[in-house]
Amino acid sequence: MLDYESLRTAVQSEGGVSRRAMLAYSAALGSLPLLGRTSWAETRPAFASDPFTLGVASGDPTSDGMVLWTRLAPAPLDPNGGMPTTPVEVPWEVAEDDALNHVVRKGTATATPQLGHAVHVEVDGLKPDRWYWYRFRAGDAQSPVGRTRTFPAPDVMPAKLAFAFASCQHYEHGYYTAYEGMAGDDLDLVVHLGDYIYEKGPYKLRKGEKDPNVRKHVGGEIESLGDYRVRHSLYRSDPLLHGMHAQCPWIVTWDDHEVDNNYADGTSEEKRVDPVDFLLRRANAYQAYYEMMPLRKRSMPSGPNMRLYRGADFGRLARFLTLDTRQHRSDQPNDDGKTPLNADALNPSNTMLGADQRRWLERRLIDSSANWNVLAQQVMMGTVARFEKDGVPMYSMDQWPGYAAERAALMRFLQDRRVPNPVVLTGDIHCNWANELRVDDLKPETPIVASEFVGTSITSGGNGVDRADDHDATLSANPCVRYYNRERGYVRCTVTPDAWVSDYMVVDDVQRPGGNVTKRASYAVESGKPGVSPA
Repeated sequence: MLDYESLRTAVQSEGGVSRRAMLAYSAALGSLPLLGRTSWAETRPAFASDPFTLGVASGDPTSDGMVLWTRLAPAPLDPNGGMPTTPVEVPWEVAEDDALNHVVRKGTATATPQLGHAVHVEVDGLKPDRWYWYRFRAGDAQSPVGRTRTFPAPDVMPAKLAFAFASCQHYEHGYYTAYEGMAGDDLDLVVHLGDYIYEKGPYKLRKGEKDPNVRKHVGGEIESLGDYRVRHSLYRSDPLLHGMHAQCPWIVTWDDHEVDNNYADGTSEEKRVDPVDFLLRRANAYQAYYEMMPLRKRSMPSGPNMRLYRGADFGRLARFLTLDTRQHRSDQPNDDGKTPLNADALNPSNTMLGADQRRWLERRLIDSSANWNVLAQQVMMGTVARFEKDGVPMYSMDQWPGYAAERAALMRFLQDRRVPNPVVLTGDIHCNWANELRVDDLKPETPIVASEFVGTSITSGGNGVDRADDHDATLSANPCVRYYNRERGYVRCTVTPDAWVSDYMVVDDVQRPGGNVTKRASYAVESGKPGVSPA
């Protein structure tokens, strides 16, 4: 088995973290116990306070089941949740009614200290297209009741799907009022596109500066497993966030801040970071993410590797293909700056998806019988310049323009294979956008291939504005853009066999509790006709 110092020597001799070194380090970290299977567990534990402070959640639904989640944490801001170093039995039940009188599935899970006393129950055998209610118990404590649902059967064309997507919820920058509005929308599903947490320490005031933030992070910049657990727990302890988790199933994926800003695969954004130290940090972050999310066991990390890309079908109405654009990407070109579309940005070796994920995506698109094919991913796919330098448009190398050849190949694949109604869902950028995607977005005379809806942040960046100073110039310079807004909120989507409508829901003030949530704009796609128009 390759130990830490041997791996460091191998990395130094190879001049970086090669695929061989990554696999070796994964094996080394994978030897650390995660499940810690034991023949006994506490059946009647005693808790000094409520162990269900982080609420309940469900996710990754299928036509006959879903994942049910909770984590025992009577002291959520303790790295170990205030739990002992012993496993605990956690009975669970699923019922057809909110009073849980008609229980249809039940069992007992084991919450282990190696996984932070998190519970992931994979329920199956349920009826398709139904709502269910669930709860957990631990000792004498009982969790809140959560609501979840199964998806329609694979051969059924549902009349409607209502869901929302969101991203970027910096705890310090505001209150989660958007989730309060979302809870009133009667949704079938929530899709979270990343930046669920932020990794930096508390904001440091400059001399004489008024604090721009309304809440504070606990602890400094996070690196250890305990650090990441505490940060996740701080965010999840917000009642509006964990309340929305209890309303319906979620499909989740990460972006960068779940680990470190703008990281790319095994490369940190920061210079002079030891690559082995970064992989250890990534392993800590990935384990904490798995512990805190309603994910199936197939997503359990092995060291710094975690399989997060996956699919879900809402009958024949919509196929969701959830992507991971962080773990498998090559390092950002042009030193991760804002640059022209130069040779480095156009380099065909640049990859956002990695070979395995891209092959998986293409297979799932080819064999799809869905009316709508949805790519749920992180960074803007539209080729959008936010400003010019010396008359030359500048593009973000952290977004798809930095991987322009792969992006063009993906658009060409969608076009050549005639994939029905491709729609891209995006987060990351703290703005609302509606974009029309082409093989080359700089050639507006060419056919539209797909539509992209980009959602703003839940809180990140603090309060925004409806019409920014650069609004008119941005639309004029980027023919692919049909809508641009910089307020906070989420996107609510109503999908039928005939049309897709995205409502841009905005919060008037995220820096006070109880802000108002309203619909700012709606944009639609007609089935069979790519491109967006005001609804």
